[in-house]
Amino acid sequence: MANLRHSLLIAAFTGIIFGCKNEPKPPVAETQSVETAVKKPDFTGNYVTESYDQRNEGYDWVAVTVTPEAGDQLKISVRSRADKKKPTCTFDATVQRFDDSTYSTRVDDKVIRFRFGQNSLRIEPESQGGESILYFYCSGGASLAGTYRKIDEALDQSQIDKTQFSKVLNLQGVGFNVSAIEKNGTNELSIFTFGLPNEFKETMDIKNHVVQSTEVGDLNSDGLPELVVFTKEIGANGKGHVYAFSVNNKKSMSAVYFPPTEENEKINKGYQGGDEFALVETNLAQRFPIFDNGTKTGKTRQISYKLQNGENSRIFVVDRIDEF
Repeated sequence: MANLRHSLLIAAFTGIIFGCKNEPKPPVAETQSVETAVKKPDFTGNYVTESYDQRNEGYDWVAVTVTPEAGDQLKISVRSRADKKKPTCTFDATVQRFDDSTYSTRVDDKVIRFRFGQNSLRIEPESQGGESILYFYCSGGASLAGTYRKIDEALDQSQIDKTQFSKVLNLQGVGFNVSAIEKNGTNELSIFTFGLPNEFKETMDIKNHVVQSTEVGDLNSDGLPELVVFTKEIGANGKGHVYAFSVNNKKSMSAVYFPPTEENEKINKGYQGGDEFALVETNLAQRFPIFDNGTKTGKTRQISYKLQNGENSRIFVVDRIDEF
């Protein structure tokens, strides 16, 4: 049973990190050259509302930046003008491939579709009952829904919202608003709760890190949620970090300690960054490539952590280490 559970944890973790794999493609006919083989469409880039062309006349605008993620996934980042007024729309999501031109994500049990055309992107709900979620991430009656056209140049950095990451999560009656914004040459992480009698608010400088993702889960099975934010150093093969918080008696929230990987002698041999993190059931899972004298060995170390009560705070403790 233990081995089966471990195999399931590895499978679940791999699915979360790497997403779904491409379906096997039929072999290219011998007479068909590599150049004429069908290529997977590239939807990455910047998409904007029509008012973007009139931005210098004071018009508001919204942009969608699409970047690649592991497997058949894309990262969607919606930002808007922020130099004259508060941002209109702010949204981040990792979306899964649905078909050759459509990706989707689920937010609060509602599915949002991202349909790509030739130099265009349309955002819409899967069903009529899903329109409300597209208004949730915008202000002033605006909505994420609509058609955006692709542009070849970078977005106007003098006007665009500098929010690096934004996500709202809910679990067991407690809500979390997590955001990171570029400020004074660094990234500032902000977390605040809603649904607690004593609302929690924390702002911290994460220096040369960017937020990769954030998740919630009941990691100690006490009927109350934990919030976990994953960040990574800017640059190739950056080292990862975990900021975690635990709800206490549904009245308050306190920080959870995650021991830095480079300081943990149980797991730091051959560690040079490149971390990937995810919550798997009630565990925090981490994996990273193993190096030897600065060169990748081709092996991966995976660590499973349990949340436990420490002397002064809750703490993540190494529960299992595997290499493959």
